[in-house]
Amino acid sequence: MTGALLLPLCGAASTVTTSSNQSLQSSSTNPVQTQQQAQQWGLSDTDWGRYQSLMKGARGIMSPGLDPLTTLGVETDNSAERRRLAELWVRHEYARAEKELAFQREINAAWLRLYPETLAVNMGNAAGIAHDTQGRLALFVKGSCSRCDARLAAVIADNRPVDIYLVGSDGSDENIRAWAISHGIPVDKVRSRQITLNHDRGLWQRYGQGQMPVVLQQGEEGWQIAAF
Repeated sequence: MTGALLLPLCGAASTVTTSSNQSLQSSSTNPVQTQQQAQQWGLSDTDWGRYQSLMKGARGIMSPGLDPLTTLGVETDNSAERRRLAELWVRHEYARAEKELAFQREINAAWLRLYPETLAVNMGNAAGIAHDTQGRLALFVKGSCSRCDARLAAVIADNRPVDIYLVGSDGSDENIRAWAISHGIPVDKVRSRQITLNHDRGLWQRYGQGQMPVVLQQGEEGWQIAAF
């Protein structure tokens, strides 16, 4: 169970707002609407005009739906301009992620309020992970799994070091990032490696005994099932 992969919780701002797409398709542009769209991304009217022009050309064909900041950033030859756009992208992405994380924290809290009994699952050993604070955990989960979400919330609430393995990630780092953001995985804990995000790569079939979710705990005798 070694070699955990640390993935940055940085989603790709890869879609353009509906109003932006509509503006590209419109034969005439409303100056007020253009200014509002540009301001949403922290861009000037000149920036927005260049973005629209680029998306009508080869870049729009190669990367349809690409966001304005990325479009302008990859198409500029000016290093200072590239840096400015990169910083705008990071600020925009940080604000978006913070909103999603805040909502996910409310979802986790709602699980505990509305369905506290879902946390009282069958424990694999007498002590259980709620009382035994020794050893790192490995948590195997998959998408669209309410029991997985409940177990994840419990592990994070216990502030335990844990390696999370996403079953069915198809080997895609982007799938793991999207899953982590949607489930409110604390960014600071990922950066400190208290939490790591990993592709399953068949480990669940080897260790999980067909259970989902499943928690393994590292002890003196190696990895053992701690909870289902």
